[in-house]
Amino acid sequence: MALPLKITLLTGLLLLTACRSEPIQFHTLTPVQRSNASLAAGGEIRIESITVPPQVDRPQIVIRQGDSGVAILETQWWAASLVDELRSALVDQLASSRKNLAVRIEVQRFDSIPGQYALLDVKWRLRQTGTDERTPLTCRTVVQSPSGPTIDDLVIAQQNNVKRFAALLSQAADKSSSECPAVR
Repeated sequence: MALPLKITLLTGLLLLTACRSEPIQFHTLTPVQRSNASLAAGGEIRIESITVPPQVDRPQIVIRQGDSGVAILETQWWAASLVDELRSALVDQLASSRKNLAVRIEVQRFDSIPGQYALLDVKWRLRQTGTDERTPLTCRTVVQSPSGPTIDDLVIAQQNNVKRFAALLSQAADKSSSECPAVR
């Protein structure tokens, strides 16, 4: 084989190898172990709507970098849209209620910082449905969980945040008070 042909083949092989991309990894906010939510309480907490900030409203996982930067991770994706991931995780985690209730959720911040923490900042409105409606309860909840350096660590930290937020929603649903539950 002539030297120019060998060089051409080797160059072509190197170019093809350089074009190889990393495989996409998919993540979910729904933990492997299902919640121990009691299904015999007689009511339900229905999720009317969920909104998230536009910066994180994409299939790729977005992380914070430094004080003002963000990185969109092209090979780390949510299994569904972030809104759908939150909805699925909350439905899985919400214990049934003694009453029929509806909740509207507006995520203010969904921060993920590798090696530091994951933060979920949510404004929410819980109202009783049916004939004897009480005044809606409007609250703001901020939950934060420490995170290790990997994306898997960040996802697990956000799963913990969703679990803690769902516990607060369930607590508020079963109380007849008009006070927001405290974060623990």
